[in-house]
Amino acid sequence: MGTVRNHAVAWLTAVLVALSGAVTTAAPARAAGRGVLPLAGPVARGFDPPAMPWLAGHRGVDLLGVVGTEVVAAMAGRVVFAGTVAGREVVVVSHGELRTTYLPVRPLVRVGTRVSTGQVIGRLAAGHACPGGQCLHWGLKRGEAYLDPLDLLGPSGVRLLPADAGARVAALEGYRHDALGAGGAVVGVLDPPVPGAVGSGFGRRLHPIFHEWRLHAGVDLRAGCGEPIRAAAQGRVARVSHDPASGHRLELDHGTVGGHHLVTVYLHATGYRVRPGQWVRRGEVVGSVGSTGWSTGCHLHFGVLVDGRYVDPERFR
Repeated sequence: MGTVRNHAVAWLTAVLVALSGAVTTAAPARAAGRGVLPLAGPVARGFDPPAMPWLAGHRGVDLLGVVGTEVVAAMAGRVVFAGTVAGREVVVVSHGELRTTYLPVRPLVRVGTRVSTGQVIGRLAAGHACPGGQCLHWGLKRGEAYLDPLDLLGPSGVRLLPADAGARVAALEGYRHDALGAGGAVVGVLDPPVPGAVGSGFGRRLHPIFHEWRLHAGVDLRAGCGEPIRAAAQGRVARVSHDPASGHRLELDHGTVGGHHLVTVYLHATGYRVRPGQWVRRGEVVGSVGSTGWSTGCHLHFGVLVDGRYVDPERFR
């Protein structure tokens, strides 16, 4: 049985090589940082190409995830393969001189489809186990040279599987099994947009300006004027606006995670440096803390929408 499996793996590797070009050990040039993670999970295994083409190695990176989670195109391009190889579903996207490969992924696009950066191309399927659960294998080539896909992100601070990987997997699974709907904690999915503590929590409170009881649909995080505001997770800028109540407002759409639509909201900034439709990385600076709108001092109001309803952001800390 092990011999059959080994032959299948070898055949899969050969087919992917044929799709993406032959293996080479020549030192490749780095890819320009202009892409996004195809899956919002930590790196379980990094890029480790073989010393010689015929030796074992890891010609891509593995991203920890949950089966059924949406997988997006790391960069804009054209789908050149979407099908099954050796029992595993694969999507390959051409970006001109670069080519990215995603497996195992149940395709939601067809060959010839033009895709934009961050556009959904499929859903993570079972079949690629890694430490902590299931993984997406993400590959990148330029011509005949394998590249590290993480180079597409630039200096993003992506690191190998962290010590809290179990908690992150539990968080993703928690989404899938409606822990959020049951009021449970969902830690690890979002990072704090500023490092300050909570000054005012989620729920009904006496409004500090109008002195009447209202729903506080988020948390106020302590931060000084001008401090950087960072994206809580990778996503697309859905809205940049200004109104008397919110001041400068930003909404980031993080897509579907485990079957739930996730959006984060940032209020009262001095302004934002991103524009609608732009994709941002987790931890990327998107604006500066301010006191615009109905505010009594510099801080960040941080909100979280799940399936269009505000929930307590503290569940994500």
